[in-house]
Amino acid sequence: MNVNQHTPMASPYGQPQPGYGQPGYAPLDGGYPAPYAPYNGPASSYQPGAQPQGPVRGPPTSAPPPVSAPQPYNQYSHSQGDMQNGPPPMTQAPPRSAVSQPYNQGAVNLSGPHPSYPQHYGAPPSVQQVTNQMTGMQITSGPPTPAGPGYAPPHSSQPPVSTTYSAAPPPSYTQAPPPASSAPTQPAPPTGPTASQQYYRGPPLSSQQPSLPPTSQQQFTSSAPPPPSSQQTFPPTSYSGPMPPPSQVPPPPVSQPQQSFPPSQPPFSSAPPPVSQPAFTTGPPPPTQGSFPPRGPPPSSQPGSFPPPGPPPTSQQLPPPQPSPYHSGPPPSTTQMPPTSMAQSNHLPPGPQGPLGPLQQPPSQPGMQGAYPPQQNGSFGQVRGPQPGYAGPYPGQPNYGAPAPALAPPTQKRLDPDAIPSPIQVIEDDKAKSTEPFTTGVRGQAPPLVTTNFQVKDQGTYVSHAVMFIRCTAYNMPCTADMAKQSQVPLAAVIKPLATLPPDETPPYLVDHGEGGPIRCNRCKAYMCPYMQFIEGGRRFQCGFCSCVTEVPPHYFQHLDHTGKRVDCYDRPELSLGSYEFLATVDYCKNNKLPQPPAFIFLIDVSYNAVKSGMVSIVCQELKTLLDCLPRENPEMDSVVRVGFVTYNKVLHFYNVKSSLAQPQMLVVSDVSDMFVPLLDGFLVNVNESRLVIESLLDQIPEMFADTRETETVFGPVIQAGLEALKAADCAGKLFVFHTSLPIAEAPGKLKNREDKKLIGTDKEKSLFQPQVSFYNTLAKECVAQGCCVDLFLFPNQYVDLATLAVVPVATGGSIYKYTYFQAQSDQERFLNDLRRDVQKPVGFDAVMRVRTSTGIRATDFFGSFFMSNTTDVELAGLDCDKAITVEFKHDDKLSEETGALMQCAVLYTSCSGQRRLRIHNMAVNCCSQLADLYRNCETDTIINFFSKYAFRGVLNNPTKTVRDTLINQCAQILACYRKNCASPSSAGQLILPECMKLLPVYLNCVLKSDVLLPGADVSLDDRSYLRQLISCMDVTETHVFFYPRLLPLIKLESGSLPVAVRDSEERLSKGGVYLLETGLHLFLWVGASVQQELLLNIFGTASFSQIDPSMTSLPVLDNPFSQRLREIIASFRAERSRYMKLMVVKQEDRAELIFKHFLVEDKSVSGGASYVDFLCHMHKEIRQLLS
Repeated sequence: MNVNQHTPMASPYGQPQPGYGQPGYAPLDGGYPAPYAPYNGPASSYQPGAQPQGPVRGPPTSAPPPVSAPQPYNQYSHSQGDMQNGPPPMTQAPPRSAVSQPYNQGAVNLSGPHPSYPQHYGAPPSVQQVTNQMTGMQITSGPPTPAGPGYAPPHSSQPPVSTTYSAAPPPSYTQAPPPASSAPTQPAPPTGPTASQQYYRGPPLSSQQPSLPPTSQQQFTSSAPPPPSSQQTFPPTSYSGPMPPPSQVPPPPVSQPQQSFPPSQPPFSSAPPPVSQPAFTTGPPPPTQGSFPPRGPPPSSQPGSFPPPGPPPTSQQLPPPQPSPYHSGPPPSTTQMPPTSMAQSNHLPPGPQGPLGPLQQPPSQPGMQGAYPPQQNGSFGQVRGPQPGYAGPYPGQPNYGAPAPALAPPTQKRLDPDAIPSPIQVIEDDKAKSTEPFTTGVRGQAPPLVTTNFQVKDQGTYVSHAVMFIRCTAYNMPCTADMAKQSQVPLAAVIKPLATLPPDETPPYLVDHGEGGPIRCNRCKAYMCPYMQFIEGGRRFQCGFCSCVTEVPPHYFQHLDHTGKRVDCYDRPELSLGSYEFLATVDYCKNNKLPQPPAFIFLIDVSYNAVKSGMVSIVCQELKTLLDCLPRENPEMDSVVRVGFVTYNKVLHFYNVKSSLAQPQMLVVSDVSDMFVPLLDGFLVNVNESRLVIESLLDQIPEMFADTRETETVFGPVIQAGLEALKAADCAGKLFVFHTSLPIAEAPGKLKNREDKKLIGTDKEKSLFQPQVSFYNTLAKECVAQGCCVDLFLFPNQYVDLATLAVVPVATGGSIYKYTYFQAQSDQERFLNDLRRDVQKPVGFDAVMRVRTSTGIRATDFFGSFFMSNTTDVELAGLDCDKAITVEFKHDDKLSEETGALMQCAVLYTSCSGQRRLRIHNMAVNCCSQLADLYRNCETDTIINFFSKYAFRGVLNNPTKTVRDTLINQCAQILACYRKNCASPSSAGQLILPECMKLLPVYLNCVLKSDVLLPGADVSLDDRSYLRQLISCMDVTETHVFFYPRLLPLIKLESGSLPVAVRDSEERLSKGGVYLLETGLHLFLWVGASVQQELLLNIFGTASFSQIDPSMTSLPVLDNPFSQRLREIIASFRAERSRYMKLMVVKQEDRAELIFKHFLVEDKSVSGGASYVDFLCHMHKEIRQLLS
């Protein structure tokens, strides 16, 4: 058979990516290379190799490696390579499981030990060797691995036959749901949706060889029992699982005792791994095979051979290819394929009478041509046609039923990227599910994903409005410390106390309890909230956190209704809502006196570099208009914030801008070793009163320093100057420092250049992330005590030791903005937008945050930009609407399932109008004594936020390799614990992931490949320090898009909705397409080399690809709907993020494409990071080691 004849569905991504070393497999006659030895499954079939001839999807990314050349194995080897190309067919529509399903998805045959990292394999085996080896392997060499051969190459146009059976089912990706308890492997009798879910897991049979894992023998896809006689020819689909060799062929399940998983079990047990894993070729198998009675065992000599291509079978004969196995549900049934978008989430509901019987075929869905779902560039659920370069059946497998000689020289194979969990699919499924407002009245209810826009109905009692302010890693906490330790799931919350709410949400209400201040528990000091229980007719209340009983003050007394609730419960935000504010009394103020309104001080570097780059004149020009936008509570009123100005190089210049002066006065302080403020009156002024003097000053500064020759700067004294000015005025405030270079002038805080590339990757690398002098730590402490927050705008042209300069901004709750090689023309827009937002955004000063919890857990660790002088109080000189703090909890006692666990985050701060307030956020989560419940209610995005912050802090004290290994190990432990305690028993070759954590491997790999942990050669130390501190205060939405950027195909743009994103991989890009990629910090517009002229005219106003100017940072304003909509989308992306994203136009094959490809995180990275497929295989190997 000719492997290269592709059907029109030819694999979209068949060609191996240039940078992707495909796993190579050694000649099979000698068995696998050592590391693979134990693997008895067939060799993996993914082989890059022969050049595809059929249509290929996506731009070819350079030629695939020569077929015969040994391929260097890539970093994480996949022995399991058997993932299938598309899920195998099923007879019935897959039910949708709620939580996890066994991911049998493209089952990865992860079964034998995986080779160690860089592996090279020898030349591919000859056909004959392959055949022999396979036969021997599969049948003789011990029981087939459960994860059997999976992955036969797709053949030509016909759908796969169900018999493909691999002696051992391929490793299945079973995404197993955390079974409720441990779900049995056997297919359940059809019990509603669950039944159909069973994707493969046939019951173990007696005849089976003892060593085979049960699954291996038959994965039936359909839960409908196979007909008793093996002779019947049902649509093969009914048994899409790999079939065992006769010796182990299972008797029809009917006769077997089957344990059904009760539907009630959330998907956990219910989902056996999807069929899809079975080794299925996505390509249709040849009819000859169809001739086997599908359910009957194939002749023993034929392990899962695939028949040669032939005409497409009749509908009864072969099922069409399935969509990506990684759906976490069973693959769709025969003709019914999921829409390409894979929108159907995990399982489709079974037909009316339960799973379809073997002969019924669901109607085909519209939009499918023939039985194949339309193939769309970048869409993942569709079946992939034969992969170019695929040998017929698996390499190394006897080619039964097809003329043997047709075997192409086997090359290597890798998992089908469409067969592994897709982030895009999960995001789209969640959006489809979350159409109603999220109600917060149910304890422990997990909110929609951060990528879904949803409204909240705050019904207080349980979760707050707080879903907008607090995200948890688990909404069902383990009851005991032992259980938490066993699962290794981090228990943490990401809190963004002053988060900006969407325009349709009401901001938290402000409650004034009068002179007595807020009502609190006598013992633990928790604030009045919906968890307080009123007793004795309303005269006392019992605290939900510590159970202490407290008297209700007379002025706060109210009668209770027949349910024990206060009559005024719904009139008081603190009794009915999750988030609200209290007006604080003087007792909550520093030194027991009400605070002064805050001040903003602008400190501008006027050294040679700053003036020459244009930064000084841009800042001065912008400040004239910005001073009208200072933060205020009431938009109608003027801001009460006062302002002051300083310029500096080696010395400091203070300016007197008192309203009574005709011209500003400059006072120079040249003794920087003992900083003081030379004037009190006239330094901090009200903008409206001194407007003329201020404008005159801002016009003069650029002229005064236009001819400066001073290149050296100071930094420590600059912050001391601002701090002293705030102390003199007795107020809190913020310093805006605009700085360009390493402070090498003689002064406190002087630094030296210590950048040393030779230390990268060694044990001493950690010292580069630590401050080089202790001066700034002491200064930071003084700033926090005064409520002096520092925001740093850096414009470096070389190393500035950001690790040290960032100490004060980080400890005071400030922000750092970095514009390397700043050029006025191209960077001005980004800098000015950042500056405007930074000056105008809501901010609180002199803040203290404390997180209280109910008995049983307590907050033990905190991550973010703040200072702590004790173990409980998080002190923030400034706290703005973009800052998130991640809090980790540990058990100090048992929790109970009845009461759940409560947390209350209280932030005491001074508002920008000078009012002292308390903002309270309450959250309640469930507690569980079963691991399956824990795994059913986790939020992967929040876990990744926690892991990234934990790891990025870890580089301060550990080599980066240790940090990466720790993360991989913890992630493997989480998944191994699930597999061991919650998943239905199945072969070790299957990778089973909990439904809500099926994206943990792909996201974790993005963290491991980030510039902080695995820098490329061009990433500077300052860049790494910058990202480290930036991510430390990101919320979950920001870390999500940062680690897994959003990639949108711009073919059709409809108003009102965004195009569905595609996965971050080069093979998803089409030469004829234009794509927008957003990371939260960067925005790229990638233009394919063969885009249609019409599209180019609509976007750029030019018809030729060569005329596009790659240096443009904004799109031309053209009068056509496409251009308008594209500019709206870009504007909306920018509005969602806290930093302005500069647009970069990237033409295919251009130099800048390397930067763009760095963000295609599913591919191998230049710095050595694994591709998603390889990492998944590596994770599977780690999990198996833990389990064995």
